[in-house]
Amino acid sequence: MSEANAGKALTVQVEGSSFARIPIRTRVVMPGDDLDDFIREYASDVVRDGDLLFVTEKIVAITQGRSYLVEDIKPRKLAFFLSKYVTRTPYGIGLGMPETMEMALRECGTLRILFAAAVSAVTKLFGRKGDFYRIAGDKARAIDGPTSGTIPPYNKAVVLGPEHPREVAEHLKALLGGVPEVAVVDINDLGGNILGSTLDRAGEKQLVAILKDNPLGQGHQSTPLGVVRAV
Repeated sequence: MSEANAGKALTVQVEGSSFARIPIRTRVVMPGDDLDDFIREYASDVVRDGDLLFVTEKIVAITQGRSYLVEDIKPRKLAFFLSKYVTRTPYGIGLGMPETMEMALRECGTLRILFAAAVSAVTKLFGRKGDFYRIAGDKARAIDGPTSGTIPPYNKAVVLGPEHPREVAEHLKALLGGVPEVAVVDINDLGGNILGSTLDRAGEKQLVAILKDNPLGQGHQSTPLGVVRAV
């Protein structure tokens, strides 16, 4: 069994059961890479019957051609304005820069982002948080901006969320002979979301709890894949 990433526990207990979260170290995924080939190369010899393979949304999106260099994004004035009011965290810039906000406007539509921003501005006055992303949706939440801890060249890129993540998960399960369940996940040190999977809702809820502390890490670990295995 592989070792955990630095600062992360290999096993975790959820609902009275123990699970190993095994990170799979890979090379850096680049635009133009084929996701099927990548999964075959790194995951096919690791997964066993009863496992769950979790794949970060970022590598799915990159292989779909959904990464953009910051220098190639030309934000509109509205993006500059809205990005000023986004709360930044140590775990990621989110939509707190004009380039990521511009991509959110393109992905989600200007009216939806404006509505989300307006509602959020009001509810924040009453101490309520999170309404912006609840209204803007998963496409806005999944946008990754550049950070100093990100592996190059993505420390200078904006990566959108993947397209059709549930279909991707189903395809990868078939690719691996139906052995593991598969989930496309968006996780960071603040928590996570399951964007698409071959699990039912109860299984997805359990997986969020299993991955709550982000066992793949947030920076240079180069582990965009992992396996959950009952122990």
